[in-house]
Amino acid sequence: MILAVDIGNSNIVIGVMKNDGKPLFNSRIKTDIFRTADQYAIDLKNILELYGADRSEIDGSIISSVVPPVLNAVKYAVKTVTGVTPLIVGPGVKTGLNILMDDPGQVGSDRIVTAVAALTLYKPPIIIIDMGTATTIEVVDKNKNYIGGCICPGVKTSLDALSSKTAQLPSISLEKPKRVLGKNTVDCMRSGIIYGSAAMIDGLINYFEEELGSTSSRVATGGFSAQIVPYCKNKIHISENLLMDGLYAIYRRNMR
Repeated sequence: MILAVDIGNSNIVIGVMKNDGKPLFNSRIKTDIFRTADQYAIDLKNILELYGADRSEIDGSIISSVVPPVLNAVKYAVKTVTGVTPLIVGPGVKTGLNILMDDPGQVGSDRIVTAVAALTLYKPPIIIIDMGTATTIEVVDKNKNYIGGCICPGVKTSLDALSSKTAQLPSISLEKPKRVLGKNTVDCMRSGIIYGSAAMIDGLINYFEEELGSTSSRVATGGFSAQIVPYCKNKIHISENLLMDGLYAIYRRNMR
């Protein structure tokens, strides 16, 4: 089995895949730069036991991270709990993706991983939307080149900014608005966040496809994709396991 870990700004996603790539489970814990390596090891051990994954059957591991202060602690935790030294997604790791950026080293590993996964599942060109702490949108062209994209404030980030930076807007839960035209403050906020995020994604897809000169495959992933994508006008596939699929594909490519 393969243990895959993605360290994001808000959450750490932990998944175990069977050797055929099928997921055994996915789990999330909060990212905390102040937690020690031993604390992360306890979390990992408990999660594996919770889902009935035998540590002795884990024969490989891979980690991607956009939070450098947490990477070493999680790497130590994986090694301690499983006895396996994880592969770290970064320079020198084979992804099979040609990255046409000004500085390829600046591209977050999570963005590369989701692009790799999308290429295994969809026909290029592909637009990939990842909705986490930030909403990132990537483009892989018809020749399977990673050609860039954009980074926008995430859904929860925007919602938190509204309540923390204004005197009269409350903290609210993110629920389906009754209508686009809100009739009270809470519904206006929900409508603005949900329909506003959907409209932003639709607009950017249209801009990207205009620049590409063609329509594209479209796939969304991340914690907020299921809440926002249904309100988009464009047809967008939702793949909750895209990140884990990408990590598995990269691991296999490097272990051949």
